[in-house]
Amino acid sequence: MRDHTKLRAFELADEVALLTYQFTSGFPREEQFGLTSQMRRAAVSVPSNIVEGCGRDSNAELLRFLDMAYGSLRELEY
Repeated sequence: MRDHTKLRAFELADEVALLTYQFTSGFPREEQFGLTSQMRRAAVSVPSNIVEGCGRDSNAELLRFLDMAYGSLRELEY
């Protein structure tokens, strides 16, 4: 098991999630359940997957969760 708090990737992912919430708070009200919700879910998924991967026993599982985190980050980027 690894300590996610020691990973720079986790620190950056956490910052992205917080910034996404701040940024989307200014979106129009009609986007609350559309774009805003999708962006926030993708943003929170990045650090969440890093944390979950760090809690796994094998390197293969860690890499699988890091890959999912990267996919969520790419979704947010779009």
